[in-house]
Amino acid sequence: MSGRLSISVGQHSDKGRKPTNQDFHGVYIPAEPLLSSKGICIVLADGISSSGVSQLASESAVKSFLEDYYCTSEAWSVRMSGERVLSATNSWLYAQTRRSEYRYDHDKGYVCTFSAMVLKSSTAHLFHAGDARIYRLERAHLQQLTEDHRLRISDETSYLSRALGASERLELDYRAIPVEPGDLFVFATDGVYEHAGERVIAGAIADHASDLDAAARAIVTAAYEGGSPDNMTVQVVRVDDLPSRSAAELMESARELPAPPDLRPGMSFEGYRIVREIHASHRSHVYLAVEEETGAQVALKVPSTDMRDDTAYLHRFLLEEWIARRLDNPHVLRPRPQTRARNFVYLVTEYIEGRTLAQWMLDHPQPDVETVRQLVEQIAAGLQAFHRQEMLHQDLRPENVIIDRDGTAKIIDFGSARVAGIDEMSAPVQAPGPAGTLQYSAPEYFLGEPGGPQSDQFSLGVIAYQMLAGRLPYGGRVPQARTREAQRRLTYASVLDDRRDIPAWVDEALKKAVHPDPDKRYAELSELTYDLRQPNEQFLSRSRRPLLERDPATFWKAVCVLLIGVIVILLSRR
Repeated sequence: MSGRLSISVGQHSDKGRKPTNQDFHGVYIPAEPLLSSKGICIVLADGISSSGVSQLASESAVKSFLEDYYCTSEAWSVRMSGERVLSATNSWLYAQTRRSEYRYDHDKGYVCTFSAMVLKSSTAHLFHAGDARIYRLERAHLQQLTEDHRLRISDETSYLSRALGASERLELDYRAIPVEPGDLFVFATDGVYEHAGERVIAGAIADHASDLDAAARAIVTAAYEGGSPDNMTVQVVRVDDLPSRSAAELMESARELPAPPDLRPGMSFEGYRIVREIHASHRSHVYLAVEEETGAQVALKVPSTDMRDDTAYLHRFLLEEWIARRLDNPHVLRPRPQTRARNFVYLVTEYIEGRTLAQWMLDHPQPDVETVRQLVEQIAAGLQAFHRQEMLHQDLRPENVIIDRDGTAKIIDFGSARVAGIDEMSAPVQAPGPAGTLQYSAPEYFLGEPGGPQSDQFSLGVIAYQMLAGRLPYGGRVPQARTREAQRRLTYASVLDDRRDIPAWVDEALKKAVHPDPDKRYAELSELTYDLRQPNEQFLSRSRRPLLERDPATFWKAVCVLLIGVIVILLSRR
């Protein structure tokens, strides 16, 4: 063994007798340090023939796995990384079907089979749902390593019992097997293995041992000539070399990295020079650091001493980096590229030179409406990036938004974020209830409900209101309203006053965004930002303020005239 993981791969896919190829496949062999810390991925997905969009599901499943798996922390095991990524992908596909015209017929929705192998150190980790197959070829014999998740009603009728996107909750097979140099693996869709037998597959690989792409093409050709009516995809993987046993043992022990030492200004740590502490809390510490190799300023976040023995918190801490890597938006904090192996638990992100929105609000106690609009639009764009990935931020507050020197707003701190499809840990980081700061948390969280995109919208609406009014729309009463009846009694305080030039229809838009009932808020954040700029016709009819608010002197004069008239009438009747 050379001490380095190395494989050879051959692949071929053909639409066959069908008009469209719904199969999708891929292989990713990363450079170091990811090669050692995360391994090599081989992935195959097969669409279902009843769906006209299944090829999109296959492509999305393969691409998202190859991208998102390498975004997970190297401190996670392969199994944890793979299962969390696939659970999130399954939720995203299922959500696409729910939003489409196929929401009542999932057999026509965003559904596909999925089979993947992650080769790390000297172990093959298999993830599987559906009826594609992974074989190990031994002495011209195919050993099937996966189970077909297909329920057969008759010789002519069968259907998939498991697949990505088929249901809200993913049932996934996982197994880990040891590998040796020279091991051969074959990935094949049902369009291949049902029409090219064991002897054909083994013979093609033996005949084209030096060109595995040619072997894959030969297998597909044989399946086509054997009458396959389906799409056909084959991947052939040969393990050429593996890390030494000592390296394998080292990687196994590194699955759970230790907490870093106490960091101090001037200290060198993992290729970074610590400059100063930026922020400290009972949960984490954030430092300004300089990357010694490039001179770039970065923010380095480490768990606090109090939390270093809390396994659930550390898993949540590492989830932050994966979330950040999945998002690519100018209004969301960006992680720094991983260029070296890590020996401790910590996160590295871009350093944003600026101030929090909380500080900005102190510096600008009465901002103009246009400035507030611009900030709300930027924060909304960042939240939409979360929501497109089926994620919620859940802790949007002024302290978690930074305004840089150019006036760009960026959402930071993903410690409370929720990813659809990923179950809560068996030992939760926090007690049930709101994940974020109480005064910005949506009312539904106080009822024990999971929340949704409208919950993040509520938080944004509160921030927008606070920027304009300097107070909260319901005061401090929302956390105290823990029943539906109590929430129905919450009274919105208008943002309008005689000292500010704020359009009444802006107040109506904010009122809708922070409505206690999430079903009565905006369906999309884009609707809120639009209504903050353009008068909504529905609001105009009820947005004219009462005369008492617009012109108190005229109001009381009119009241006096009315009362005099009443008195005159009463006196005249005597």
